[in-house]
Amino acid sequence: MRSGAKVAVVGGVFLVVAGGVGYGGYNLYSGLTGNGGNGGTDAKTASAPRKTGPPGADEISETAKDFLAAWAGGNAPEAAQLTNNAAEAEPLLAGYRDQARVSAAVITPGTPVGAKVPFTVKATVTFEGQSKPWSYASELTVVRGQTTGRPLVDWAPTVVHPKLTKGTSLRTDQASAPPIKAVDSRGRELTKEKYPSLGPVLDSLRKKYGKDAGGTAGVELVISSANASTPDQTLLTLTKGKEGKLTTTLDADVQAAAEQAVKKYAQASVVAVKPSTGEIRAIANNPASGFNAAVQGAQAPGSTMKIVSATMLMDNGIVQGPGAKVECPPTVSWEGVTFENLKKFEIKNGTLKDSFRRSCNTAFIKAIKPLTKKNIAGTALGETARKYFGIGLDWQTGIATVDGSVPESAGAETAASFIGQGKVTMNALNMASITATAKSGGFHQPMIVPQSLDHRELATAQPLPGSIASALREMMRATAQYGTGQAAMAGVRGDKGAKTGSAEVDGQGKSNSWFTGYADDLAAAAVVQSGGHGGDAAGPVVASVLQAR
Repeated sequence: MRSGAKVAVVGGVFLVVAGGVGYGGYNLYSGLTGNGGNGGTDAKTASAPRKTGPPGADEISETAKDFLAAWAGGNAPEAAQLTNNAAEAEPLLAGYRDQARVSAAVITPGTPVGAKVPFTVKATVTFEGQSKPWSYASELTVVRGQTTGRPLVDWAPTVVHPKLTKGTSLRTDQASAPPIKAVDSRGRELTKEKYPSLGPVLDSLRKKYGKDAGGTAGVELVISSANASTPDQTLLTLTKGKEGKLTTTLDADVQAAAEQAVKKYAQASVVAVKPSTGEIRAIANNPASGFNAAVQGAQAPGSTMKIVSATMLMDNGIVQGPGAKVECPPTVSWEGVTFENLKKFEIKNGTLKDSFRRSCNTAFIKAIKPLTKKNIAGTALGETARKYFGIGLDWQTGIATVDGSVPESAGAETAASFIGQGKVTMNALNMASITATAKSGGFHQPMIVPQSLDHRELATAQPLPGSIASALREMMRATAQYGTGQAAMAGVRGDKGAKTGSAEVDGQGKSNSWFTGYADDLAAAAVVQSGGHGGDAAGPVVASVLQAR
């Protein structure tokens, strides 16, 4: 297959052409082969010895040509047999014509790069008399079959389209929900083109609220998931339908700042929440598409969890407030496991506020000791998280979220949980909400659309005792002004507070960076994968978001 070879179509008949020579014709509707094609059979190699090792250049070219020709010709069984997973390949290949409604296509292979063969597709999608062109690029890889020794296409859904994943398919039909025009709390339009991180969010909102927003559905080619809760991803709009208008709680300025902030890191997430109401102001991820880690992730939050741990210690009478004396030795042992502070620092004659603002691990672990006598050491943290911060309750935000987990613990895991390790898991939304609760003095369940839109039941929690709320703000202000969050929060104006964190992950050389903070009536939390200390990576992300208020 020389550079410039094509799988061409004229009048519904597909033809593989290379240098002006026709290799085989394929009729889209009948699947009949023309002359010259080998049909993907083993006829040429049936009597030859089984080959081993990587396929050669000629094998790669011939296999790619035969596969693309069979696929373009609508012969899904034949194309599937040229892959190393025919059972999974055939439904997607057949669905290209029958479900995606591709009525014509020109597939143009590029120059092979090793075993990879790039190609472009220029297709026409037709549904109920409506047609529209559709083009994209993809690639395939040719490998040696493990049992047959034949060169085969290494099957993956991305061969058919680069955005397909396992369990998804292409479908053209009337849209499952009307299109929406989403706007922020001040009426400014929000689009996935301008705010890429909102792509999954807007798809979810459309699926759930498209009809309530007053629109009418059009016809679309979408990526559809076998999981009913996953929204369709639109690839091509044949007819637009009528948009419905959906007002969200987001803020376009804060969202724009969040989008820019996470771009500085390969993997980062941030969420901003309004403490006085629980309204979500921004959600951003890098990468922007795919899994919405900011609201659906579940990771150890590191020392940002000390906001909850400090609350638990004060609520159970272990310490009386920020000025209470607590020990912060370089190391502490818990049931045979040794925990230590960064570079084994210690604070002599220190207070709870000193240990909080400097993020002393040993102080929070050593303070657990009295709880063991009450037999509540393994449950007290989770109970505090639920009672005051709404963690683990069913949050009805308007989109799918993972709402934090602080399960019962035992042994050394109990000590680890007090510093945000062990089995404790959070995401940026959860930590932003915890910070918002500390700032406002009470939990307001996060939401991205008003409750009045669908009258859903919101999660509730007890207000923080006044003395504890005041203590948390005092300690978080100290952290932002002259503690571990000072450098990151230096440029943030207004009444501000913060907490840093870093979370070690097994098999990961560098810890994840966590940071959460507030300024006036905006709270934000961020996590940067392998970012190290909280103030170094996640801190500037949060500060950028808070400065946009």
